[in-house]
Amino acid sequence: MLDASKKSLYPDAAALPETVSISELVEQVTGFVRRQFPIFLFITACSIGLGLAYLITTPARYTAHAMLLIDSSKVRMLQQQQQALGDVPLDTAQVETQVEVLKSENIGLAVIKDMHLTDNPEFVGSGGGILGAIFNFISGASGLAEPKSETELARKALGAFLNSRTISRVGRTYVLDISFTALDRGRAAAIANGIADAYIVDQLEAKYQTTKRAGVWLQDRIKELRGLASVADRAVLDYKEKNNIVDAGASGSGPNGGRILLGEQQLVELNTQLSAARGTKAETRAKLDRINEVMNQDVPDAGVVDSLHSEVINRLRNQYLDLSARERIWSVRYGQNHLATVNLRNEMTELRRSIADELVRIAESYKSDYEIATTREENLSRSLNKLVGESQVTNRDRLGLRDLEAQASVYHTIYDNFLQRYMEAIQQESFPITEARVISSAAPPLLKSSPISRNVLAIAAVLGLFLSFGVAALREAIDRVFRSSRQVEELLHTTCLAILPALKPLPAHPLGHVNVPPAAGNRKIPQPSRKSSGSKREFLRYVVEEPLSSFAEALRSVKVAADINRDIKDNRVIGVTSTIPKEGKSTVSANLAQLIAHAGKRAILIDGDLRNPTLTRAMVPDAKVGLLEVMAGKIALSGAILTDEKTGLDVLPAVIEPRLLHTNEILGSDALKRLIDGLRKSYDYIIIDLPPVAPVVDVRATVNIVDCYVYVVEWGRTGINLVQHQLAGMPEIHNRLLGVVLNKANVKVLERYEYYYGSYYHKKYYSRYGYGG
Repeated sequence: MLDASKKSLYPDAAALPETVSISELVEQVTGFVRRQFPIFLFITACSIGLGLAYLITTPARYTAHAMLLIDSSKVRMLQQQQQALGDVPLDTAQVETQVEVLKSENIGLAVIKDMHLTDNPEFVGSGGGILGAIFNFISGASGLAEPKSETELARKALGAFLNSRTISRVGRTYVLDISFTALDRGRAAAIANGIADAYIVDQLEAKYQTTKRAGVWLQDRIKELRGLASVADRAVLDYKEKNNIVDAGASGSGPNGGRILLGEQQLVELNTQLSAARGTKAETRAKLDRINEVMNQDVPDAGVVDSLHSEVINRLRNQYLDLSARERIWSVRYGQNHLATVNLRNEMTELRRSIADELVRIAESYKSDYEIATTREENLSRSLNKLVGESQVTNRDRLGLRDLEAQASVYHTIYDNFLQRYMEAIQQESFPITEARVISSAAPPLLKSSPISRNVLAIAAVLGLFLSFGVAALREAIDRVFRSSRQVEELLHTTCLAILPALKPLPAHPLGHVNVPPAAGNRKIPQPSRKSSGSKREFLRYVVEEPLSSFAEALRSVKVAADINRDIKDNRVIGVTSTIPKEGKSTVSANLAQLIAHAGKRAILIDGDLRNPTLTRAMVPDAKVGLLEVMAGKIALSGAILTDEKTGLDVLPAVIEPRLLHTNEILGSDALKRLIDGLRKSYDYIIIDLPPVAPVVDVRATVNIVDCYVYVVEWGRTGINLVQHQLAGMPEIHNRLLGVVLNKANVKVLERYEYYYGSYYHKKYYSRYGYGG
């Protein structure tokens, strides 16, 4: 056995997943992109092509913008009156309401009617552009277009109109953006301005109709309120006459909130006079008490209010002060007992007596004023009490009057308010203004709004990339074939010996080699003709014709692998097999044998495919005897072997005429083993072209005679599951595998899977050493 430590073909499900490093992840991603690059390129190109087709077939459209301001301050300024009915400051909800009004069908129908859009094919036809023109032409030529009524045309035009119109609020402002998209830039601007004008006209008409309806209703209500107010006034007058209630004729805040009655006015006046009398009495009483207090002092002080205003007291007091000053001076100068000093003191005494007398006179005046004030207070109090008694009787009669007057006042207030509103409504009709005004009229746009080539192509490219990624991922998931050496090593747990490129026919030689049939007794293999290329026999000796080709170099790696394998004997027996037919195992075995023999080694090539000896039919089609005859002893080994005169390779063909049934018994027989053991003595390499393992079981019978197996797998064709299944069922074959050869590789495609192989085959490195393709 070559390697007893080889892993199973199916990984352990319980094994922990390996951590993927960033470098491995980058390598996997770049490998995926490199492998599926044509899909990315093709689908993205198709998507961009569809985007270009869309740009070509879709007509250019232009969008014009008009800016409308909703501002109620202008209306309030011009009216210079209280706001009219329904005219309140605008808020956010009202602005959004105006947006919906602009979006209404009434505005759209008004614009369609004013601008005669029902006659425009853009709104009632199939649209513009190439497709629309073709459809209109076909409809007109085939008679499919039936005449429509005005209503149908208007509804169809309205649908196209609403789809092309956009109303939006600019941020949180009171500005509305009116945009319209049309095929013609001038028409787009005209319609955008037409929408703004139609909205303003609609608002004016709505205000006029509202004011007119309000005026009619207010007129009827005013007549009704006038009658109710008159009835209430008559009821008040009748009640006053019946209860002898007389108004004072002056308005005020009476109990009934209206005019003050006569009794109420008298009661108020008496109450005011009584309050004044009580204040006067208190003032005179205070003066009287103060003068009495001054007079009771030993040295009277004339410092009272009236004394300060009395000329007599002021004169006497001044004289008294002069005498007092002279008395102090003279007392110091002449002595207190001096006659002049005594005379001064006597004069001072007389002056104090005169001041006291004057104060008595003032006190008598205060007493008289106090008595008068007391008498006036008593009289007013008696009159007030009498009037209060009379008012109590009158107030009981006025309870009903208050209700009648309040009802009459309410009717008059409502009547005045409605009359004012009616006058405002009449004035409102003369103001043709609205809260909306155009602050920026729409102008014909310079650039088209759709389709934007840059955006369309970018979206097409992005969609193409996403779609190509999905298709590439799907292809990657369903592509269960071998395309790289890494797949072989990871999935089959064996070595990938080489990746052989698909062979191309050799160019025809100018003179050519004539394919001469061998004469009787000639044991040479006939050489293929070079007059025409592409024959099967030519491919079997490709390494001889192109020794410096990448195909030959790859096969040398197989020989080197066999040479360095220590488990193989010096005389190596190598079996070449595959999973299914037509994978190129015969080509690989023939070229491997030709390569070894051409290098000077003794090699023999045996056709061991006893069911379908393809190698014999292609290489020595004229052979008459072969392996079976030698094993049966009908002919000597030397009589069955054919030799290539250029390389010296010996070939032991398999001549099969009738189909054999038990070929596995032949390949596992002792006769074949003795034959192989005998060949080991004469040859360095014995190459056996074995049948494929899937259709027949012959290969398993050769484990006793074959040292190692070269397993040929067709690149990009043979399924992974099939190969795994076959090798898993033949552990003895798997353990003896020298390795796997991927055959018939497409070099250009291979480069996307394994860059170094592609570089090798494209001679980016090995061309320096003179190797050809």
